[in-house]
Amino acid sequence: MPDCPDRPAQDSLAFTPPLAPVPAHALLPAHALSPAHAAVHPAWRAQLTLAFTRDSDTTRLTRREHSGPLRVQKPLYPEDPAICHAIVVHPPGGVVGGDELAVDAHLNAGAHALLTSPGAAKWYRANGRVSRQRIALSVDAGAALEWLPQETIFFNDAHVELDHHVTLAADASYLGCEILCLGRRASGEAFTKGRINQRTSVRRGGRLLWWEQGTLAADTIASPLGLNGHTVSAMLLAVGKPVAADTVAALRALADHPCYGVTQMKHVLCVRWLGHDSEAARELMLAAWRIVRPAVLGRAAIDLRSWRT
Repeated sequence: MPDCPDRPAQDSLAFTPPLAPVPAHALLPAHALSPAHAAVHPAWRAQLTLAFTRDSDTTRLTRREHSGPLRVQKPLYPEDPAICHAIVVHPPGGVVGGDELAVDAHLNAGAHALLTSPGAAKWYRANGRVSRQRIALSVDAGAALEWLPQETIFFNDAHVELDHHVTLAADASYLGCEILCLGRRASGEAFTKGRINQRTSVRRGGRLLWWEQGTLAADTIASPLGLNGHTVSAMLLAVGKPVAADTVAALRALADHPCYGVTQMKHVLCVRWLGHDSEAARELMLAAWRIVRPAVLGRAAIDLRSWRT
């Protein structure tokens, strides 16, 4: 990735590889939500469990279980019966200190699902408690999952633990996007206090292809080892068949920005951006997705209506 001005040559979020095997708690299924923590600090604990199954030429939502405020209202087919769109809804509209959210989605062989959200996720101040989110996604043979939530906004003094783990069959595919906004710059609110811990892994065919862990703390945002003063970070991750050189060139041509970069590995493609504008991040990630989707999944991109509401 190109370096930012006055920035050492390293990853935009200062993630480091693990020095030891992945801890067991990081690989817990999404329903394992720290019962001891909840008993001491009662809070909302929401869980959503989904499964998608290929039925002839249609992908159907065949399992939909929830507890607490997480829902999928109904499966949608805006482009093709083979691709099931599901909008994950969190009715409270925000997460307060102590709340825990979990999404567990499984795609059976040959299924294709696109999961998104109706609006930005909001993580409010901690009030002395840690909020948690755990995402566990598993994709069987020949299936494809697109995980495209809208941006996540961390209010000042939020303290959040984020776990995101993807398990793919050897020929399964995954497209995932995240946009993180520290504070609400448009409202004049800065992220001067708080902490976000992240752990992300992707396994394909039993092999660990991607691992990131890192901490975004308010007192390190300005550091060149952190976000170098930026308040918005965005990433699109594609796992599947390698893409052609012209696809990578098209992605790199999307933005002429010192903190924008595209990296291709054998089965992983990563697009990253740092800035201050969440709208710019959204448009850039959508533009990148429109290029990557046909190359990796063989499907033309459509307009994601949920991102336009």
